[in-house]
Amino acid sequence: MACRENLKRLMAPRHIAFVGGSAMAAAAKRCRAGGFTGQVWLVNPTRKDIDGEICYPSVRDLPEAPDASFIATSREITVDIVTDLSVLGAGGAVCYASGFAEMDEQGAEMQEALVKAAGSMAIIGPNCYGLLDYLHGAALWPVAHGGKLVEKGVAVITQSGNFAYNLSMTDRSLPVSYMVSVGNQASVTVADIIEVLLDEPRVTAIGLHLEGLKDVGAFARAATRALKQGVPIIVLKSGTSSIGAELALSHTSSLAGSDELYNTLFERVGAIRVSGPVGFIETLKIVASGNLPQGSKIAALACSGGDAGLIADYCESNGLDLPQPTEEQHQTLTEVLPIFANVANPLDFTTAIWGDRDALSRCVSGMLDGDFDYGFLILDYPGEETGERGECDLMAEVFGETLAQRGFPGAVASVFPELLPASGREKLQALGVPALQGIEDALQAIGQVVAYSRRRQQLLADPIALDASLARSEPLNEEPRTLDEWESKQRLGRYGLPIPSATLATPENAGEAAEALGFPVVVKVASAQLPHKTEAGAVKLNLQSAQEVQSAVDDMVQRLMKSHPHVDTGRILVERMSPSPVAELIVGIKSEAGFGIALVIGAGGVLVELVNDSASLLLPTSEAEVRRALESLKIHKLLQGFRGKPGGDVDATVNAIMAIAHYATEHADTIAELDVNPLMVHEQGVVAVDALIREGGSQ
Repeated sequence: MACRENLKRLMAPRHIAFVGGSAMAAAAKRCRAGGFTGQVWLVNPTRKDIDGEICYPSVRDLPEAPDASFIATSREITVDIVTDLSVLGAGGAVCYASGFAEMDEQGAEMQEALVKAAGSMAIIGPNCYGLLDYLHGAALWPVAHGGKLVEKGVAVITQSGNFAYNLSMTDRSLPVSYMVSVGNQASVTVADIIEVLLDEPRVTAIGLHLEGLKDVGAFARAATRALKQGVPIIVLKSGTSSIGAELALSHTSSLAGSDELYNTLFERVGAIRVSGPVGFIETLKIVASGNLPQGSKIAALACSGGDAGLIADYCESNGLDLPQPTEEQHQTLTEVLPIFANVANPLDFTTAIWGDRDALSRCVSGMLDGDFDYGFLILDYPGEETGERGECDLMAEVFGETLAQRGFPGAVASVFPELLPASGREKLQALGVPALQGIEDALQAIGQVVAYSRRRQQLLADPIALDASLARSEPLNEEPRTLDEWESKQRLGRYGLPIPSATLATPENAGEAAEALGFPVVVKVASAQLPHKTEAGAVKLNLQSAQEVQSAVDDMVQRLMKSHPHVDTGRILVERMSPSPVAELIVGIKSEAGFGIALVIGAGGVLVELVNDSASLLLPTSEAEVRRALESLKIHKLLQGFRGKPGGDVDATVNAIMAIAHYATEHADTIAELDVNPLMVHEQGVVAVDALIREGGSQ
């Protein structure tokens, strides 16, 4: 708790100390020039002043313990300075130096010493650019930056100092309240910063540029709090490769790689994941306003048929609807527009009313009169030398004022990014209207924000899905052991998973056991040493008599004794044959360091290898989330009844998946992986015809 309070001091400082060489004088001057009104001190042991800035010989000589410090010294000296600051009771520090855990074992030891020296101080870094605070004007930063003071805006947290530097220099008019380069996160993590940002009401949204997360559970808790508060989180995550080697025995592992689990995490907490830096900025612009679309119905205006066509195309591809004008709207718009105008949505209002405030106002008002969730206007400014920008400014004003009068959310976008100049963007921002650059990126961003609003309502209505806790945070510390199919099914059956009628026999009495069970049957060698039975020839299907069973078992045993002499063939699983299903699913559990355990649902049977069709959920989860995941699959069409064929029992499917989820959640401390493949879905009921569990022990 003390560290949290010190992080608040660091992010809203009354005084700042810059510790280092001659470059720190320029950093101190930039801090004052940027609007910081508190005290700024320079610390240098060998200079009395630098470029007119008086220097204190050490932090121990400062007038009082600084709320914030920027330390630009070698790593060894950095540790000593942090020690002194901690003794003084300082709030926190940015540690600029590199050469810590990111480098080598010695650096890792230095980082441990740094954290120990800091005590309850908040340390950002080391190996980072630091912190830009545009709410208070504090710039704990080693070089120039392009931002300015704002009343409110988005906070950006990044693991790349250069990304933060470049973002501050972009000509995109993104209102930024904080920019934090976190570096090694030795002390303060991304989740810690999010928690503090959520205590600042002037932070309207949070953007994250990530390579990975140090503490997935802490992030989930912070992001869930953001969701509840209505503070959107936008994520640009790099790196799609697997964190670790895939488990060899399970199909589930290959269906849910590490990047897929990040997607699952972001979906669980309602975060918006974007694919690139431009989309990152444009999406942040929309959420920065705080006035978000709650539905997908768009009222769109343009003064060109070509622009209207682009709007229609990009709305369709981003799940946005364009309801057509009502009769009343049609009448209003017909009265104000020229006879050749086509009254539709998107509306090409033509240039005939360009520059006419009254006509433009009636046009915009009439278009927004329908049942819409968001207003959208295309506006490309000509070059300043044309003298025609005034008409564009007028249109922007009319649109923004009309939105404000109605309390209606909306955005303005240019087709070409460079044709919405800073002057126009500033006018729109003053009216509370996002100024988006590039029609394709704009409508993609709007579509993602609409999806966020819908997802947020889903999560807020589902207490289980909204639970930020993960089923397991600690990795397993024992080599997992594999259970045979019989034991795996028996365990899952006790949790409500439907399994076939079956019995366990010896090779000698398998035919007799099958006779008692009833035909047709399947026979399998039940051995934990042979998880992939089909490939080894240890499964025989659709056997119709005791003689067929006995012959099949004898043949299997003889073949396995030659091909797999280490496998115990003393137990034979005899099982009633399941009829042909409507669809086959795979339902599994994947264990991944940091994420706990994930439930994976996908197309099963042979389709696992042929079709990449799966969805993942972090556990614990809810029935509603399982249904949503099922509906996202391509194979869901089969469950609904495809091309006149009968559909599958969706309720029974959901119940079976929840049985697997409950088993995994209750065995979270030991489960390593689980496969049910296939789960056969029939018109009535489901049955798990194969299952595999591996379990270990947690730390």
